[in-house]
Formats: sequence, C-alpha cells, structure tokens
Amino acid sequence: MLTLTPPRAPARMALLAALVALAGCSESAQKQAAAPAPPAVTVAKPTKHVVVDLDEYVGRFVAIDSVEIRARVSGYLDRIDFTDGQMVKQGDLLFTLDKRPFQTALDQAVGNLEQARANLAFAETDLNRGAQLVKERTITEQTFDQRTQAKRVAEATVRAREAAVASAKLDLEFTELRAPVAGRIGDRRISLGNLITGSTTGTTSLLATIVSLDPIRFEFTFDEASYLRYERAAQAGSEMTSRNASVAVALKLIDEPDFSHQGRMDFVDNAIDRSSGTIRGRAVLSNTDGVFTPGMFGRVRVPGSPSYMAVLVPDTAVGTEQARKFVLAVDAENVAHMKYVTLGQVFDNLRVIKSGLADDDRVIVNGLMRARPNQKVNPQDEGAPAKSPGSPQAEAEAAKSATAKSTKVD
Repeated sequence: MLTLTPPRAPARMALLAALVALAGCSESAQKQAAAPAPPAVTVAKPTKHVVVDLDEYVGRFVAIDSVEIRARVSGYLDRIDFTDGQMVKQGDLLFTLDKRPFQTALDQAVGNLEQARANLAFAETDLNRGAQLVKERTITEQTFDQRTQAKRVAEATVRAREAAVASAKLDLEFTELRAPVAGRIGDRRISLGNLITGSTTGTTSLLATIVSLDPIRFEFTFDEASYLRYERAAQAGSEMTSRNASVAVALKLIDEPDFSHQGRMDFVDNAIDRSSGTIRGRAVLSNTDGVFTPGMFGRVRVPGSPSYMAVLVPDTAVGTEQARKFVLAVDAENVAHMKYVTLGQVFDNLRVIKSGLADDDRVIVNGLMRARPNQKVNPQDEGAPAKSPGSPQAEAEAAKSATAKSTKVD
C-alpha cells in the first residue's frame, strides 16, 4: 500500500509564494484591462484671417422728408383726390378747396388792371399832347407837370393792379393742394365740406402728412468712448465711422437673424448730449421694397476697429470657468492643458482669440466635455478619416496595445 508523505515546510512556503505572485499578476492585468482608454477628441490648429471688429447699436428709421399738408388759403374743402395710406408722387393732387370765391377775386383784379391800363394809355396820350402845347405856350408848365404826374400815377396803379392779379392767381392756385414730396401719405384729418383755415403765418388746419420712404435714414446713438475711438482711428487713416467718411454699415430688423441690409453712414452730430453722454449718428439705406417704415426699430452694425490679422477657433472650443474663458490645447504627449484666453467677436461661428493662444497650438474643437485638463486624450486631426473598429488603423493600434500589456504582465 502506497502512503503519501506531506511536503516539507520549505517546499510548502515556496509553493504558497508562487501562488500569491501568480494571483497578483492576474489582478494587475485585470486592472490594466479595466482601465478606461483616453477619450477620443478632435483637434485643430487655429486659423488666421483679416477681420474687423464690429459694434452693434439699436436705433430707429427716420424719413428723409416729412411734410404736413396745410392750406395756405381759407375755404371749404371741395374734393379729396387720394386714398388713405397710398403712395403719392411729387406734384400729385391731394385736396381741392372751393375755387369760386377765388376765381371771382381774380376776375375782379383782372378788371381793375384793365381799367388801370386804360387810364395809363389816356395819361400817356395827354402828356404827349401837352408836350407840344407847352412848346407853343398854349398851356402853362404847371399844367404840363400835372399831366406828367398823372402819367406816373397811372403807371404805379397799373403795377399795383398787376400785383393784385398775381396775388389772386396765386390764391386760386393754392386751392389745389399738391404733394410737395414723393412718399406715403397718411389718412385724411378732415372731411369734405369742412371750412379749412389757411394761412402762411398763423395757425392752420392739418389735412394730412407725407413721409418719404426711398431712400430712408436710420438714426442711432453711441457713447463718448466709442466716438473717441472712431475719431482717432479715422484720423489715423482707418476707414471707420466718422463724420468725414461714408462708411459701409449693415442692418437687420427685429425679426431677422442676419445683418442683410446694406447702407452707408452720412452724418454724425456736432455735439454730445450732456444728459446721456451719447452722440447721434445716421446712416442712409435703400428702401425700394418699402419694408422700412419711419419709427421702426432695428440694429445696425458699424466697423469698430481697423482691419487686423486675427487668430480664430470654433466657438464650441471655448469653455467657461467662472468668469474666465479657456481652451484645451493638446501637447506632443497627447496631454490636454488648459489655456486661459481673451475673446473677441464671432465671425461665421469662429471666435476671435485676442490673447492666450499660439498659432501652432492644437486645440480641442470636438469632445471638449470628455477631456480633462492634465490628462491624456486620443486626438484626431479635424478632417482626418475616422478610425472605425474594423479598419486596419484600429487593428494595428489594438495589436500594439495588446503587445504593450503582455510585456508589462510578463
């Protein structure tokens, strides 16, 4: 019968040590296998473009011409020749007053003029006759002087009657109220048959208003600091908003996403408002379709700086840490580092970086939320083909990783 002899104590200790070492290697391999892979991110270098900073202001549209239609003579309103709110041309007939009293006054003035001219003709004939008679000593010189004076009075009377006729014609012409400018007319403020109070100096009846629409002005205000910045840049030769340069501006309405309307600056006020510390600027825009209406709000974008070469990154690559802005840049060891930056404006979803970023930095532009500062990432250049699980690149990297793990376990 075979009897098993227990192993000696040293042999048992060696076996136990071997088992513990094997278990430790197994646990280390499991931990390495369970460790998460570096997050995949997309990186790109900043782009450089020549840009101009833009300032935005809120303002209102203002008509270039705004006219109140009032009568110059008094009379009863006889006719209205427009529809409320229609577009009118310069010279279109709008209102007509009762012409009969003015026609009568004109006829009377014409009659008085004809009488004065007849008196002047008689005075001239009488004076010519007297000139011969005074030579023949038939009449005295005093009588001749009286005839000369009568001719001069007749001439003055003719001139006065001519002026009266011209005034009567003008009053008759004023019975027709015509559009002084082209634009859109408002509603009538008075009905047919009412007595219109007209005058060239006193209070008169308001009949309607006309505002011009094409072109149209846009007025806005900007602060004193901006005014100084514009003026100093303009004096340095930059094409910026100033009173001496017709600078191009862009505008949008409150329901529009883009600044699609183009115009040009044409005026900056001559004084800063002491109560608000702002100064008024004005631009002119074309309004062929009549969308812009006086009094309408809008936003205008004007050049706020000279053109300069700017560093830009996608706006999605910018993160926020309380009050500071940062981007994550990947170094040669594929470790992400936080870089605090000073931001500029956005142009086509690209953010201007004023400072804090170098031209050759590789910035994380996609996957910012997955990356952590001072930790490794798996970067892929923007625009490079993606590494799918079955692709040769992915298989090569997997084999390389497995070899590295096997080496560490051994």
